Order: sequence, then C-alpha cells, then structure tokens
Amino acid sequence: MSILVDDFMREAIKEAEQGFAEGGIPIGSVLVQNGKIIGRGHNRRVQNNDPTAHAEIECFRNAGRIGDYRNTVLYSTLMPCSMCAGSAVLFGVPTVIAGENRTFKSSGQWMADNGINVTDLNLDECYELLQKFARLHLKIWNEDIGIAGD
Repeated sequence: MSILVDDFMREAIKEAEQGFAEGGIPIGSVLVQNGKIIGRGHNRRVQNNDPTAHAEIECFRNAGRIGDYRNTVLYSTLMPCSMCAGSAVLFGVPTVIAGENRTFKSSGQWMADNGINVTDLNLDECYELLQKFARLHLKIWNEDIGIAGD
C-alpha cells in the first residue's frame, strides 16, 4: 500500500534532510495554519549544543507567538517525544501528523489522550533516514533518546 505524502510532510522531510546534511539528527517539522506553513525547523541538538533543540521546538520557535493554535497542524517526521508532545498539548495544537513511530515509540497515545488528533503515516522514507543516522552515529542517537552510555 502506498501512502500519498502531502506537500507539508514533504517540507518536514526536507527539514530532516537538511539536519542530516548539517551532521545533526534527521528529524524535521513544519507548523501549518490555514493551509500555509508558518514555522519550520529541524533537530539542531548537535549543531547548537542544545538538548532542547528538537525539530518541533525549533518549529514552534520559528513560528513565533501566534496566539491561537486552534487552526494549526504540526507535521513531524518522527512521532514527537514527551517534550515536544507536551508543547503541542500546552499550545492546543489540534492535529499532529507524524512520518513514523517505529524508530522510537513516543508520545502519540499521550497526545491522543489529551485531545490531539494524531496520525502516524508510517513512512519508510522517514524511518530509513533515522535508521541511517543511528547506524552512522549511534552514540549521538542514544543520547538523543535518553540512553546513557559510552
């Protein structure tokens, strides 16, 4: 079965690819309001030496203060972690669309339990990009998902 990737997820994937090209963790995100991208970001934890610089957080930062999130959709190439999911719940984002949730089972159910309409597209493209990064940079990937070690 083939899933049609819409233009917004395609833009999130471009953000992930940009992060990978920069040597960072390849996760990308865009925030859409009324059919227009108002924020975008990619994981910059490595590039900025900032543990909070996840794709979704960077996306929210780049969107700026928009006041009302009721007409937004957050796209992310990976199901948001607890920090990013918490931001979506806090801001009242009604819909989150994730590229995949296989690499790292995260907060999809928690967001749904808190009123967000969550969709997992289960895209091989998103999964394979993260798997490639994990193979090349296992220590950084483990750090990102909270696995301590050398």
